[in-house]
Amino acid sequence: MITRTRLAAGACALLAALTAGIAFPAGAAAGEPTGEDAPKVNLVLDVSGSMRTRDIDGGTRMAAAKQAFNEVLDATPEEVRLGIRTLGADYPGDDRKTGCKDTAQLYPVGPLDRTEAKTAVATLAPTGWTPIGPALLAAADDLDGGDGSKRIVLISDGEDTCAPLDPCEVAREIAAKGIGLTIDTLGLVPNARMRQQLSCIAEATGGTYTSVEHTDELTHKVNQLVDRAADPVVTPVATQGADACAEAPTLKSGLYTDREEFGQQRWYRVDVLPGQELRASVSVGADRAVNPSYGVLLRAVTVHGREIVRGEAAGTGRTDVISTGLRYPKAESDEEDAPAETVCLQVTNSFSVASGVKTTPGLPLELTVDVVDGPGDADDVASFGLGRGWWLLGVLVLIGFAAGLLWGWLSRWRLAVWRTN
Repeated sequence: MITRTRLAAGACALLAALTAGIAFPAGAAAGEPTGEDAPKVNLVLDVSGSMRTRDIDGGTRMAAAKQAFNEVLDATPEEVRLGIRTLGADYPGDDRKTGCKDTAQLYPVGPLDRTEAKTAVATLAPTGWTPIGPALLAAADDLDGGDGSKRIVLISDGEDTCAPLDPCEVAREIAAKGIGLTIDTLGLVPNARMRQQLSCIAEATGGTYTSVEHTDELTHKVNQLVDRAADPVVTPVATQGADACAEAPTLKSGLYTDREEFGQQRWYRVDVLPGQELRASVSVGADRAVNPSYGVLLRAVTVHGREIVRGEAAGTGRTDVISTGLRYPKAESDEEDAPAETVCLQVTNSFSVASGVKTTPGLPLELTVDVVDGPGDADDVASFGLGRGWWLLGVLVLIGFAAGLLWGWLSRWRLAVWRTN
């Protein structure tokens, strides 16, 4: 009995220690947002004739979209500046040239008047063509200005009917402007070709594509995207890497964006003091059609050309963005005023394109640089995820052990008294 009691007490102490270690983890650093402007979201709704189709929860696609919009408008965060643009809502005729200009701003991007926005949505009726490309260009103009996050949410049930203005190329042009605009797409009851087109639009700007077949799915996804726009974001700082380390810009901790030609290498410099650790990562995106085999290399090199560490990744065409990273801890120095070491970061890509594909501007490149205090001797151990919780664990285990001994002694004393009596 005494053994069982001690084991129970020790188990309770261990459980309490583990719980405390989880509840009080070591502090983590977080980046601070640099953009102070309010986030902007432009909802772009397809109101073409095909939205009359009754195949979403027994109702029309248009009814599902209206219901979802009403619920989204009720849940939109106060800080979000929201607008609504339509495509195919006004022209019912057969003239293609006129139909491909049919896009209008239903509700301007700005502070949200929920009643006014709902009233505007209620007036919509499925009408005409599907000019996705022109609608995206106009929607981007609606969001022009400011440094806050910008997001377009496109909801459509069909392919663009206004070629040769390819919506995917339009999205790539928007991405190439470097205005930080993301396009997310939602396909209502999609087919294979529509799924491919909407996926391409989203991937060109780092957005997401989602297939939707039920009203609640549409409501949930649009709400999620609007909420995401309100999350704090870190605005990348535009920089320009050099062809050699000697001419490269010196970067501090932060997020940077650049352009890199096909097969080109870009150099950047970072100063690392003794006792600090350099953490760097890079992402290179294919914002146009590329051959399916490619890779990206990130190297940390001394100013004399000796490689310190490298990170590399390869792709086979299944994704449009490829990323890699590296870490370099600089050892402590016995000198109090030891100078910083200049580390050269080299970014190289092996993307290639077929003839006829534009090679300029270069591919979008995003570089993250973080120079932090290096790990101390005690922190070098992984600590099984407990961090400094090990100290608390040790104290609680000792307390539990002492409590177990005390409880055992009391139990034996009570038993001895009982036998004597």
